[in-house]
Amino acid sequence: MPNQLLRSAIWAPTIALSWFWGLGFFYAIHVTLTYGWLGFLAFALPNAVGLGLFGWVLGAPGRSPDKIAAAIQGPYAVLFLACQFLAVAITIFGFTAYAWTPLFGRDTIIGSIALILIACSIGHAVPLRRIKIWHGVVLILGVCAGFVALAGLAGGSSGPDVPLSSFDQRFYGLVLPSLVGFLLGPWMDVQHWHRAVEIQREGASVRTAYGIGAVLFVGLLTINALLASAAGLGEPVVSFDGLPGAYAAVAQATARSHLAGVTVAFLIWTVVAAATTIDSFYSATRWLMTGITTRSNSPLLAFVPPSLVSSPIWILVAAFATAVVATQLNLSLMYLMVPFATLLVGGAACLVCETLGASRRYDPVLSYMIGLAACLVFLTGYIEPNWAYLTLAPLIGLVGALPMMAELLGFGGKPATPAPIATDEPAAKTVVVAVARDEAVASHGFDGQWFVLNLMPTYDDTNSVGNVYFANYVRWVGKARELFFNTCMPNFDLKSTEFYVLTKSFQHDFRREAAEFEPITVRVRIASHNRKFVTLAHEIHSEINGLLGRGEQSLMFVDTVQYRPLDIPRTIIEGFLPYWPKTSPHATSTVSGPLGATSLSV
Repeated sequence: MPNQLLRSAIWAPTIALSWFWGLGFFYAIHVTLTYGWLGFLAFALPNAVGLGLFGWVLGAPGRSPDKIAAAIQGPYAVLFLACQFLAVAITIFGFTAYAWTPLFGRDTIIGSIALILIACSIGHAVPLRRIKIWHGVVLILGVCAGFVALAGLAGGSSGPDVPLSSFDQRFYGLVLPSLVGFLLGPWMDVQHWHRAVEIQREGASVRTAYGIGAVLFVGLLTINALLASAAGLGEPVVSFDGLPGAYAAVAQATARSHLAGVTVAFLIWTVVAAATTIDSFYSATRWLMTGITTRSNSPLLAFVPPSLVSSPIWILVAAFATAVVATQLNLSLMYLMVPFATLLVGGAACLVCETLGASRRYDPVLSYMIGLAACLVFLTGYIEPNWAYLTLAPLIGLVGALPMMAELLGFGGKPATPAPIATDEPAAKTVVVAVARDEAVASHGFDGQWFVLNLMPTYDDTNSVGNVYFANYVRWVGKARELFFNTCMPNFDLKSTEFYVLTKSFQHDFRREAAEFEPITVRVRIASHNRKFVTLAHEIHSEINGLLGRGEQSLMFVDTVQYRPLDIPRTIIEGFLPYWPKTSPHATSTVSGPLGATSLSV
């Protein structure tokens, strides 16, 4: 038990620091100076409770964060990536606008870029199990620096004390959005899912780690509240909407002090907070995207290397660009925080409900459209201000999760089992093929997604009894497959190819017999695929006796040197893309046209 407690406690610093981003760091300063100590507590306590509840629920006995994460990574990937994008944008914007620029001016922006690159390098090179040790070390350094800065600012402070409370209509309106956003926030943050999975794998307690981490997080927020109290309001920064903000008050006071020690201490404190968010973002996002691409069956990964798809660089670039735009437009931090209480809460609520056992009824498009409406309502109420609009906004955002919430609370039944998806050729229906005899021997080509070969068996194809020999059916399917390949890839050269196509398996279900001079139609199409295998379905029809049999075969691809299995080659995807199954996300419009004198009717 003591060993498990120690293993759990080691995770607490990285849990607290990963949640101590621009949202917590600078907003703690602003809310303390704007709304007083009770305003700070109204912000800090729900934030910490949401962090602790995440660990408590996910770390419940019998609940596996690893299995849950594997099940929800794909469906909720956009939610996770949006959260990381906003988290990094907030961190970069807050650090640059409210710490670095007040201290050193806009011309030294290169320092912010260097910090981002160094933090991403750590996240790329160091696994999470070692990042937690690194975070424990820098946390000690950061806290010491924070207290040094606090002592320096307190010694020269002459401003009025922070009041117990200074509430207005905007504050009352922000109570419910803050509560909803902070309680759901950790669920949409893939950094915490990554940590919960690793904590359980190490044999530590997720509940204990997050409980200690939540307490430590409140302590970190309190340091910033004390710094704000020592710094005083200073000169509020007025954003484009005309509203003043106290986010940069500590940096302004540090610059006014002209004390090198205070400046260095506050800079170390802010660098620790920003860097430990960015390196965690990089590590967790790569973990998420690697898991998704590893399980993906998309043949498009033959075009783009999976390592490129799973790289967090794209989100980092987008977040940096957003931070630059927000700076140029003179936005306040609030505008980057709004989505956590409006746009994303529907998806986050669905995720919580699914973790607790509700059936998945998550419709991301619907949730985001409702979330955008909630976002507009929030912004309208924030600028005016109007407490009713602010209070209503998060409730609107939760509408998309109502079916799952109702089920979880016992007010809604299980969703109806969806009806089976109809196939192109239902087995219960008989396919009648009418073939013009004078063209039946040689005609072949595509009819929609089916490749059709028409042929006429002769005495050479029969056995001693007089019906067609069973092996000829397999041979006909093989001939249709080769003509299918030749039509799609007319330039394929066996002498110069870098891959071979091998038959992994073949299955055929015989239904009826055929005789000589009985027009036959063999139909082949792509039935399904994943990253390595393609399944071809086939049917054999007689003009006289109808369906003779059907089956399928599985194809694989190997290199021509070591016969090593390959993902579906790019040239295969390019040649066969028009004929992927209709349910495939990679299908294009079907190529169809007349097939000689052949006609198919169902």
